[in-house]
Amino acid sequence: MSHDVIMPALGMAQETGLIVAWLKAPDDVVKTGDPLMEVETDKATMEVEAQADGYLTGIRAQAGENVPVGEVVAQISDTPEDTAQAPASDPNAEAEAAPETSDASDIPEGAQIIMPALGMAQDTGHLTAWHKAPGDAVSAEDILLEVETDKSAVEVPAGQSGYIAALLAEPGEDVPVGTVIAVISAQKPDNPVMRSAKVTNAPAPKSEAAPPAQTAPDKGSKPVPFTAQQQGRILASPKMRRQATLEWLDLERLIEAGVPQPYHMADLDQLRSLTTTAASAQAIPQQAASRHLTAELSADGLADFLNWIETETGAPADSSAVLAGLAAGALADTTIVAVERFGHRRHFAAPAQHPLGHAPETEDAPTLILRDLRGSALTGLHLGPEDAPVLTLTGRASLTLTLEAGSAQMTPATALDLITGFAARLEMPLRHLL
Repeated sequence: MSHDVIMPALGMAQETGLIVAWLKAPDDVVKTGDPLMEVETDKATMEVEAQADGYLTGIRAQAGENVPVGEVVAQISDTPEDTAQAPASDPNAEAEAAPETSDASDIPEGAQIIMPALGMAQDTGHLTAWHKAPGDAVSAEDILLEVETDKSAVEVPAGQSGYIAALLAEPGEDVPVGTVIAVISAQKPDNPVMRSAKVTNAPAPKSEAAPPAQTAPDKGSKPVPFTAQQQGRILASPKMRRQATLEWLDLERLIEAGVPQPYHMADLDQLRSLTTTAASAQAIPQQAASRHLTAELSADGLADFLNWIETETGAPADSSAVLAGLAAGALADTTIVAVERFGHRRHFAAPAQHPLGHAPETEDAPTLILRDLRGSALTGLHLGPEDAPVLTLTGRASLTLTLEAGSAQMTPATALDLITGFAARLEMPLRHLL
């Protein structure tokens, strides 16, 4: 008996996953929980574990290949020689069992949301509940639905901002992995759709290009990791990437030192050493010439203000654009504000000169950096000055605002004006509009 290894969905909007590297060779013995391969999407990199004991056989996709979600990429078999194939299907039986389908033309256009694979052995997900109704406004971070498998129950975020144009499955239904279950449109739909998965069973879109023919790997040979450095991506295990973020370590230093990708926790000590060496030459002058100020404030004012914007406009608020405007309003000569949230950075041009939340984006270098780390476990930090003054927002129920800047970047009086002005705007954002 063989067990299929499928490409999992790491997010609701994911259609394919890039195999970074196989961590086991053909015919290797594997145990449940052993890392099998590394998979990367545009939002995450993860190690995929084996869900059964046996031997790795029938590898169908190689490192560097993008594979559609739900597609079988290998098998775990009882013996090294076992290459069991799925039994041929009976066309007549399929015709009899096929659910009634409807014309796909009546499904609104928009971003298609699929049933994610929450585990490698998962074929279907049990839709427990929808948290949004047809026509509702939704942001990417909002919980869209609850999914239950035989091992877990998970709240799944929308992954897209917009409006619920269609819900294509009902609570209580088992939906195959990779099936489109919702559509999120940019504009509010005139006639949002709600129907059962038994009526509409639309598969997730596949790439039109036929996959390249794969050559069976030699037995006993170790797979070669895929190097994506030339494509501008850094490949690292989720644990390594998370720890580097918490310690504010730059993975680019490993690339500069010639350390091959992908990176794992075993590379962390070397990254720390490289970071310490690079900073040692300027550490003393930076420490002696830095401004470090902190402020404590309630999180209620900002949360209520973002909710108010959504109520007034009928669309989710762009929190990064709003924060850029509030920060720029506290410092008159701020021209470019960079807002960074967990590694994703956007630059806003002259936010104080535009309606709040509507400043245009630019590629120009920032004059002020704002790190939005709300929701993280961090409660404070002391990293030293950078190329521009840095405001960092941390905390959950209450917020901590930290300002770090070099003495050449701003005077003590300017630093005090910036942090106190921004803190006041965060606690009473409506003051910015008056």
